Amino acid sequence: MISSCLLTPEVLEQAYGQGARECLFANEQINLVISQYRQFDLLELERLLTAVGWSRRPMRRVHRALEHTLLNVGLWRHDSQFPRLVGFARCTGDGVLEATVWDVAIHPLYQGGGLGKQLMDYILESLKEMGIERVTLFADPGVVSFYKRQGWTLEPQGHRCAFWYAS
Repeated sequence: MISSCLLTPEVLEQAYGQGARECLFANEQINLVISQYRQFDLLELERLLTAVGWSRRPMRRVHRALEHTLLNVGLWRHDSQFPRLVGFARCTGDGVLEATVWDVAIHPLYQGGGLGKQLMDYILESLKEMGIERVTLFADPGVVSFYKRQGWTLEPQGHRCAFWYAS
């Protein structure tokens, strides 16, 4: 059974910033929140990316990349004392016409429950609010089908790249 979180709007805004959104997850006992305004702890981000099997990146460069990113979105398991980062994605672009989605990651313990789709929906809605009409995504071949099921248009050979157009 999927249930919504029970966090008040005040708690959401104070802990995660304006525009934070509660998530739906199969485990009713876990409160999850998506936000683009909560700052990332680089060690926690590194742990998440390691958990999904990505190679380690120098933290100084990751910090610079985040500073130069159009949109950084995190998915947190809510805890009033220490929220835990369980999902992440970022977008680069010109902020006007186009954007590219990079580094989409959901911790393996939270995969398969619809959180990746909610994260991508949040990203696309945020980009659409900025007026961005075309989004490109580069994905590993093993996850291309995930994006195809969400309506992304695959590049002609359907291996690594997908496109989304505002309607």
